Amino acid sequence: MAEKVIELREIDPIQVYGINDSNLELIKKRFPKLKIVARGDKIKVTGDDDEVNQFEMVMNLLLEKYEKQGTLSENLVEQILSGGGVKISLETEEIKDIIVFGNYGIIVKARTPNQRRMLESSQKNDMMFAIGPAGTGKTYTAVALAVKALRDKEVKKIILCRPAVEAGEHLGFLPGDLKEKLDPYLQPLYDALFDMVPPEKLKSYLENHVIQIAPLAFMRGRTLDNAFVILDEAQNATESQLKMFLTRMGASAKFVITGDVTQIDLPAHQPSGLLQAMRVLKNIEGIDFITLDESDVLRHRLVKKILSVYDKEKSKK
Repeated sequence: MAEKVIELREIDPIQVYGINDSNLELIKKRFPKLKIVARGDKIKVTGDDDEVNQFEMVMNLLLEKYEKQGTLSENLVEQILSGGGVKISLETEEIKDIIVFGNYGIIVKARTPNQRRMLESSQKNDMMFAIGPAGTGKTYTAVALAVKALRDKEVKKIILCRPAVEAGEHLGFLPGDLKEKLDPYLQPLYDALFDMVPPEKLKSYLENHVIQIAPLAFMRGRTLDNAFVILDEAQNATESQLKMFLTRMGASAKFVITGDVTQIDLPAHQPSGLLQAMRVLKNIEGIDFITLDESDVLRHRLVKKILSVYDKEKSKK
């Protein structure tokens, strides 16, 4: 006898179970020998090993279809259950690439070779640098890895930070208090979280400091332990700031540092700490450097062309 608990990982259970559990009843009919109990976002299944494994394969296929179509109709569920769906292997690349199940049917997965390297590296290394141009998914993937670690209880909190460096603007002239001045710099981190954590749970996490979002300067003097910590836009950290940040690392922490060395907004007289780190830390065991490029860009097709043109222009200079 085998027992398995399948978590829907923040997908609204009604979307999977169907109205009045119509989809769930179809699944139960397909596996009459299994004891299937669904409570909230967890499905507990008990029975013969092979049957349980088949059930798990079918559920993964259903979730994959839900990701692509945003819905699971009874007709689609019947089609999958009566077709060759059970032949899918749990070791297929698509299933292994899934990082988290997000909101509104979003399944966040590693979609390019370098994003897969980030997923693999996070499992092997305590510190990872992900360096690449805009649109390569480095920040989004890093946040997904942090959410996964929190859900899997590998860490107790997530800490996300960015240097508050103005790109041609000045904080002092922006309206509002300090939080209102800083929030625009941290918005990409909020955007990623909104995709991956239900609104009410995210609000609770933020209020209880399970998820903390702050400027880099606020990290000084802290020891960051039992946490998944992301420093985004690290190219805009000075050498002393980045050294300060890296030395905040506690014994049970995971650090991911992301940045784009082609978009440094620091004053000309201040060298980027990221460039220094790439030189001096590259041979330390436990620290991995992953370089993303145009092939990882998943935004509008024009973004790749824009990056290519700017790269050519830079090489001419």
